Amino acid sequence: MAKNYYETLGVSKNATQDDIKKAYRTLVKKYHPDLHPGDAAAAEKFKEINEANEVLSDERRRKEYDFQQEHPNMGGFGGAGGAGGFSGFSDFGDIFGDIFGGFGGGRRQAQTKVKGDDITIEISLSFLDAAKGCVREVVYNRNEPCKACKGTGAKGGTAYKTCEKCGGTGQVVYTSTSGFFRSQTVRPCPDCGGTGRKILENCPDCKGKGYTRAATKVSLNIPAGADTGSYLRKTGFGEASSSGGDAGDLIVVIKVEPSKLFRRKNFDLYVTVPISVKTAALGGKVKVPLIDETIDYTIPEGTQSGKVFFVRGKGIKTSRGTGDLYIETVVEIPTKLSKAQKSALEDLDGGTDIKQCPKMKQYSDNMQSMYGKNPY
Repeated sequence: MAKNYYETLGVSKNATQDDIKKAYRTLVKKYHPDLHPGDAAAAEKFKEINEANEVLSDERRRKEYDFQQEHPNMGGFGGAGGAGGFSGFSDFGDIFGDIFGGFGGGRRQAQTKVKGDDITIEISLSFLDAAKGCVREVVYNRNEPCKACKGTGAKGGTAYKTCEKCGGTGQVVYTSTSGFFRSQTVRPCPDCGGTGRKILENCPDCKGKGYTRAATKVSLNIPAGADTGSYLRKTGFGEASSSGGDAGDLIVVIKVEPSKLFRRKNFDLYVTVPISVKTAALGGKVKVPLIDETIDYTIPEGTQSGKVFFVRGKGIKTSRGTGDLYIETVVEIPTKLSKAQKSALEDLDGGTDIKQCPKMKQYSDNMQSMYGKNPY
C-alpha cells in the first residue's frame, strides 16, 4: 500500500497549503533529530514528515499523488512493473514524473549523487559566552573529500572514463507498459553506481573511495542569546559523499552551563539580591549585576522579602531584540546580634503600630475571627 501522506501530516485531503505548512512546521519541531539524538524512531518519523511535505506542498505532485491514491491497482506504479507501493520519495517522484510525462510532460531526472551524512556534535558554553556571543573553534573527525583526486576516487582526479552503460548520466531508464499507460522508472546505473564514470586507476591516497578520514578544525561564530538546545549548521562540513555529491552538514548543538548569579528565560534575566533589614525598612541603593556591568538600583522603603522589581531593556541583547531584568529581593536576617542591636530591634518592635504592617494586621484579624482572640 502507498503511504498516506495526509495521515502522516495529520491533515484532511481537502487541506489548504496553509494547513499543510502549519502541520509540517509543528511536526518538524517535535521530531527534529537534533532534539532526539540517537532515537531511530524519531529520525524515521522526521524522514516521513519531510517526504509527505515534499509531495503535498507541490500542487503538481499532490495531484499526481491523489490520482495514484484513487487508482491503487493501476499497473506501472510499483517501480519494477508491479502494482503496489514504492521504496522512497525519490522513486515516487521519478515514477510519477514519467507516467504523467506520457501525456506530454517531460521526464524528471533521477538524483544519483547522494549528499553525505550530517555530523552532530555538542559544545558547552559558559553562561556569559552564550549570552554575549563568542567565537569557538572545534576539532572533530570526519570523511573529507580527498584533495589528491578532488573526491573522484581516480588517480590525479583524471584516471577515469565515462560509463558506457549510462553514457555518463549516472542513470538508467527502465520502461514498462500497462494498457495505454507507459511508465519509465529512472534508477542509478548499476555499472558505475550512479557516478557516471568508471575509475581506471584508484587514487593512492583514498584507495578509490573519494574521501579520507581526517581531523577537521572549524571556527564557529556563536550569536548572542544562544541557549541550551539551540544549534548551528555549517553547510558542507559533514561527511563526504561516496557518490560524488555534496558533503553533509555539521550540526553543533549548544549546552549552556548554569550561572551562579543569573537565571534566564529566553532573553530575560532574573537575579536574586539579598538586602539588609535596614534597607528593606528604610530603602537604599544596592548593586545589581548585568551581563557586562553593575548598576545601582534604589530599593524603596518598606520592601518585603520576595518583592520583584522590573527593569526594561537590561536583559540579554541580541540581533533579534533585548530582554528585560527582574530583580527579586530577599531580606537577610542577621544570625548573631549584639546587645545593642537586639535592644534596638525590641524598641522597634515595641513601637511598631500593627496598622503599619498589613500582613500582621490580616493575620491578627483572621485569628480574631476564628478564635475570638487577638494575638497582639
